[in-house]
Amino acid sequence: HGKDWQKHKDSRCDRDNAEYEKYDYREMLHNATFCLVPRGRRLGSFRFLEALQVRAAVAEPVQPANGGEGLSALLTILHLVLQIPSTIRSIHQDKILALRQQTQFLWEAYFSSVEKIVLTTLEIIQDRIFKHISRNSLIWNKHPGGLFVLPQYSSYLGDFPYYYANLGLKPLSTFTAVIHAVTPLVSQSQPVLKLLVAVAKSQYCAQIIVLWNCDKPLPAKHRWPATSVPVIVIEGESKVMSSRFLPYDNIVTDAVLSLDEDTVLSTTEVDFAFTVWQSFPERIVGYPARSHFWDNTKERWGYTSKWTNDYSMVLTGAAIYHKYYHYLYTHYLPASLKNMVDQLANCEDILMNFLVSAVTKLPPIKVTQKKQYKETMMGQVCNHSMFQQLGYIIIIKIFYFLLLINIMYQAVPVLF
Repeated sequence: HGKDWQKHKDSRCDRDNAEYEKYDYREMLHNATFCLVPRGRRLGSFRFLEALQVRAAVAEPVQPANGGEGLSALLTILHLVLQIPSTIRSIHQDKILALRQQTQFLWEAYFSSVEKIVLTTLEIIQDRIFKHISRNSLIWNKHPGGLFVLPQYSSYLGDFPYYYANLGLKPLSTFTAVIHAVTPLVSQSQPVLKLLVAVAKSQYCAQIIVLWNCDKPLPAKHRWPATSVPVIVIEGESKVMSSRFLPYDNIVTDAVLSLDEDTVLSTTEVDFAFTVWQSFPERIVGYPARSHFWDNTKERWGYTSKWTNDYSMVLTGAAIYHKYYHYLYTHYLPASLKNMVDQLANCEDILMNFLVSAVTKLPPIKVTQKKQYKETMMGQVCNHSMFQQLGYIIIIKIFYFLLLINIMYQAVPVLF
């Protein structure tokens, strides 16, 4: 209309306004399959964001090539508009579904908040300045999107866990085990040594890294058992929980098997978990599963280690994931979250689950464990449940926009 439209209105304006008032604009948007996005006064148009927000497929009428004005330009646009109904009715439902899914992805990835719009703008500017490490159209237009695929990590798509199918590739068929050790080595019967031997026997194990986060000095080399794969002992400089997720140069495989020092796993269980992960390389795959829930009595989110039919987290005390998540954990997450984890000396596994869920929009995958392992892990979790509950509440308040996803699925090694 413009601000002074009433000065120039005629009888048609009253009829048009009466017709307009018969409809609820937002309701029509939500019920729309396609939305026309005519050009606004500037390059952008708020109609585009409205269409993305309601997950409608977007059709943008073609503007006259010469940007002409007057009757000839108007007739060109009207001619195109009259063709739109028959054109969109000829589009197959599968194609429409794909268009709407892509619209939903674009909205959630780049336009759903002012923060995302600003970050997207800055990343696009960076790509245009540093063209040698810029992201291509596949990254920008395919899940998880340009904000989570950082070119500083790699310019090769095969180094990320999201594009194997597109490139016709598979992840490397070996893993690097990272064992987090915080207890002094005083006996040859300690669980960490048994775990090291069991993991080293895996046919898929390329190497083992022992991250020594203990305050006591490193044990002598002869204290570690002899294995057929290299064992690299790294002494943590800061000895904080987040150091277990640093992107160590020693990790040369795609997969990381993250382990607590007191985890009890057999070689067969390690092999099975890695075989399952190869089918889900973008997710966390592992044994100890946990759930989040809404506590109506306390009106807040809660965390439980009870064994239920569904779960939303797989703890990193015995889990496999892609090494790229070490890079994201270190360089993408806010420092306040990592500092909180380091101060609590706990909850780093919960934070990693938040991160992977935020990137993939997918739940983790649980594999079935032995009874012995279940009892060991249950005893360990009960000792730290208060701290994990506290940590979960803090994380959900700071990182509230990342929702964990529940799943009722587990991989069982019946015929493995």
